[in-house]
Amino acid sequence: MSLSSIPPLQEEDYYLTTEGYKVFTEKYHLKRGSCCQSNCRHCPYGFDSRTVQ
Repeated sequence: MSLSSIPPLQEEDYYLTTEGYKVFTEKYHLKRGSCCQSNCRHCPYGFDSRTVQ
């Protein structure tokens, strides 16, 4: 996926942790349309890095 095809961020697409990290919501991942295989906290696609070689 190219950067130009990634939807722009809206307020409901992420939140900041107490450490200042940006965490994408399940809603954003669904809007994005595919799994990035980065072991995201709210991945709706079921990716599990422990099962990938």
